[in-house]
This record gives sequence, structure tokens and C-alpha cells, in this order.
Amino acid sequence: MAATPQNPAAATPRRKVSRHRGEGQWAAGHHTPLNGNEQFKKDDDGLNVRTRIETIYSKRGFDSIDPNDLRGRMRWWGLYTQRKPGIDGGKTAILEPEELDDKYFMLRVRIDGGRLTTQQLRVIGEISQEFARGSADITDRQNIQLHWIRIEDVPEIWNRLEAVGLSTTEACGDTPRVIIGSPVAGIAEDEIIDGTRAIDEIHERYIGSKEFSNLPRKFKTAISGSPLLDVVHEINDIAFVGVEHPEHGPGFDLWVGGGLSTNPKLGVRLGAWVPLEEVPEVWAGVVGIFRDWGYRRLRTRARLKFLVADWGPEKFRQVLEDDYLGRKLVDGPAPAEPSGRWRDHVGVHRQKDGRYYVGFAPRVGRVDGATLTKIAEAAEAHGSGRVRTTVEQKMIILDVEEAQVEPLVEALDALDLTAKPSSFRRGTMACTGIEYCKLAIVETKARGAALIDELERRIPDFDEPLTINLNGCPNACARIQVADIGLKGQLVLNDRGEQVEGYQVHLGGALGLEAGFGRKVRGLKVTSEELPDYVERVLKRFQAEREEGERFAAWASRASEEALS
Repeated sequence: MAATPQNPAAATPRRKVSRHRGEGQWAAGHHTPLNGNEQFKKDDDGLNVRTRIETIYSKRGFDSIDPNDLRGRMRWWGLYTQRKPGIDGGKTAILEPEELDDKYFMLRVRIDGGRLTTQQLRVIGEISQEFARGSADITDRQNIQLHWIRIEDVPEIWNRLEAVGLSTTEACGDTPRVIIGSPVAGIAEDEIIDGTRAIDEIHERYIGSKEFSNLPRKFKTAISGSPLLDVVHEINDIAFVGVEHPEHGPGFDLWVGGGLSTNPKLGVRLGAWVPLEEVPEVWAGVVGIFRDWGYRRLRTRARLKFLVADWGPEKFRQVLEDDYLGRKLVDGPAPAEPSGRWRDHVGVHRQKDGRYYVGFAPRVGRVDGATLTKIAEAAEAHGSGRVRTTVEQKMIILDVEEAQVEPLVEALDALDLTAKPSSFRRGTMACTGIEYCKLAIVETKARGAALIDELERRIPDFDEPLTINLNGCPNACARIQVADIGLKGQLVLNDRGEQVEGYQVHLGGALGLEAGFGRKVRGLKVTSEELPDYVERVLKRFQAEREEGERFAAWASRASEEALS
């Protein structure tokens, strides 16, 4: 029986009801900051910190940095403090930020569309060697990250980057992050449409502008006209995917609301076709919705994917059209399935101008400054002035004449940057891991490189497309949920009852063909030491049980838990 005033005996103690403050949406009138991040952004725009870095912090040193700048606004210029050496993964969630902070920074160089000249690549390599102890990682968003950066050196690094047309502007922070694009835009023989002009216009008009410098959280963009669907469009906040409209010709299919981390969601189609010249305007409309209607109360719900999930694609499109564009969008077709088995452009491929591009595979994105300069030198020696980074932590050299292809491949082999990698080297990615990241629990880069070597030795005949993604924590920077074998770092118990580094296993995730998240087998966790044995065992079962033409993800979705254990 319900508690009522007429039935006091049935009444239960009432909980104090606090006034609902909404989700912190500006468009709903909620402008009062509801957490510390929103407060420091209201106090001062993140873009303004550059002046303090140049005039105060770089001259007075690390200890002079205001905490809200150190752990907040400096991200707007691509700077994160890195993890202090020697802190094990068991302390990651226990220690205060100032206990985890080292007095050095990770610096993220923003590379929109993955496009670099050899001159730019050489400058990054020189900066790495002079200021970053030789460190350099190619990320799965086409950026290059350096470590061991001192605050005293940041203004000089900026000067050198900007002298060759590069920057770190909004490479991190609650901003529009790097715009990922097809690394073979404008040169691929099979391209539907070249999105380069849209990427350039968005960058010129909006990156570094205070119009979008205070978003609820980060905002990720992908633009590609490749039929390979080569920019993981399903897991970006906004994606423009090349399609051929039956009446209007080549353009882009519009997707919104993708993202991974601890609450993964695949992006959804709005059913709208966008011509190339309208991409920047539509992009700004979607970012405007996120800025105005995005949830700012809880950081864990502050990504666009939560708003899209609550509104649904129909309402989202209506708000975009009615309130931000002032016109209707054209209905359009969905993209076709990917046209190739791999989407990373590794290997030798013919360009539409008759020349060739050569894609090659560093180990899990880990290179160094000296290697970057040697890549630039090898490209130039064989006739190229352009290179690209990919969303699989790989690189591409463009514009190679046919007679120079084999000499270039040989030069890359000499640098241990093979253009003919095994499936394991080609398909394995790893996030930064505990070496530098303050959120990480386990090692990833060295573990991934060692795993490649072991699998090449143990299963040398394995030649199926396969992705193995290693992540140092639950945040999925290395896209574990959409890998064939996704490995989420955590501390586990070994057979002696000791707590050691290990991984929770996700199996059968995919993008493109039948996109979806990998399954977790109950209780399936492996120690780092056991990892090569486990992966070898599962792959050999796949080889024994697969049907003709069946991919690993499809097999893993139907296999028994015993086969996956």
C-alpha cells in the first residue's frame, strides 16, 4: 500500500530532495559551473594560457605553474604532465594528481588529415632529439606525441613548429581535436571524393577560435572520401563519409555520436547527404549543438554520444536543421561496405596520377626522433616531399615513381619499417601505457612489440587480417572494444596468487564490416606473462574451426567460451 497522509502507518522516512540542477546545458539556462573543470573554463578560456606559458612559466619554471593551468588549460595547447617514473599501476587510482605528476610534459603535435611535408617531419624529428630525449609516438588519431618536454623549452618548440606550418593548438582539452582524414586523400585511384578542402576550411575558421574553445568535453572529427572507410568513422563525435548520391553525385554521409571509453557507443547516421562545400557549415552546426546542449554536470556524461543517445537521430537532425543551419539537409544513401580487407594503406599502391604510395608499419606506433628524420631523408632520396600518418599508427610516403618503389622499400626495411609486415605487426596497436600516462595501470608499448615478435615466431603462416589492440586502462584510447582481440589493462592474480599486470580480453570487435563491440568471456583475464600463450592458443583454434572465408570477428562471435579461453 502506498504511503499517503491518510495512512501514516504506511509512511516511510522521506529522503531530502535536492533541487534538480539539470545537466548543465547552456541552452537550458544552466550556466553555473557544476564541477571544477567547468569552473576553471569559466574563470579563463583555455586558449589564454599560452601567454602565461610564454611570459611566466617558461621563465620561472615548473613550480610557478598555477594548478588549474597545469592540469587543465595547458591541454588547450597540447600539453599534459606525464607520469612520474616508478609509480606502479596499483597506485594509479589512489594517488593525488600532484603525486602522479612528473615535472615533464607530453606534447601533442596536431596533424590534421595526417598530412606532413618531409620538412615538417624533419623538424618534428629534430625537436624530438633536442628537447624530448628522442621520444616520438604516432597516435591512432594521426598525431605525433613527444615526451620529456620541459616547460622552459615550450616557446622555442612552438616557434619551430609554427615556422613550418604546424601547431599544438587544441590538440588536447575540451575542444575540437585533430580532424582525422584519409591519408591518401586526393591521390587514391578509387577515391569517391577528396575531403581535404573541408578539413582546411574547418581548421582555418574554427581551430583556435573562442567560438568553440569551451565545449563540454573533447570533440572528435573524421572526414574521408575513401571507399576503404579508413578513418574509423563509427567512433567519432562527427564523421563525414564519402558516398555517391544518385542525383547529386559525390558527397558525404553524416554520422554523429560515436565514442568508446568506458561507455562505448557507435555513431549513428542522420540520413543526410552533405556536399563538400557545406561540410564546414554542417560541422559547425553539430559542434554548436554540443557546446549549447551538451551535458556539463558530470564529466562521465559530457561527450556528445550521450546527448545523441537521449535525443535520437531524428530529433538531433531536426535541431541541427531548424536551429543551427536554418534549412533542411538533403536525404542521402548510406556508405557501402569497405572495399578492402585492410583499411590502413600499408604496402605499395598505385596513385591516380600513375605514381605510387608506400605504406609502412612501425611497431605499435613507437618510433624516435632520429627515425623520423631518416624517414624524411628516405622519402626525399626517392623523389617524395610528402608523408602521411594513419589512424592505425602507421605511415605512408606519397608520390613515388615506379622505378623508385623497390629502392624505397629496401631503405625502409633497413630502418625496420617494413612495407610488407606480418598480420601481427600490421594489426597491433598500443596506447601510451604506464611508461608515461597517469591513467594507465599496465605497460603497453613494449608489451605489444614483444607480442608481435612472439606471434611471428610461433605462427609464421598466419596471414588473415587481424587487429590486436592493447590499452593501459579502461579509457580505450587504443580502441579495444572494436578490435579482433582487445586487451584492457588491469591488475590480475597469477597462479601463485600474486597481483601482477594483465588484461581483460575483448574478442570479436569490428568496424566497417558488421561493426560492433567485442564480447567478454566471463572471468577471462590473462597476465602479461601469459599473453603470448593465450593469443597463440585462440588463433590456432580459429584456424582449426573457421569456415571458408570467415573472419576472426565472425568466428569469435559464435565460438564457445571454451574455445575462447
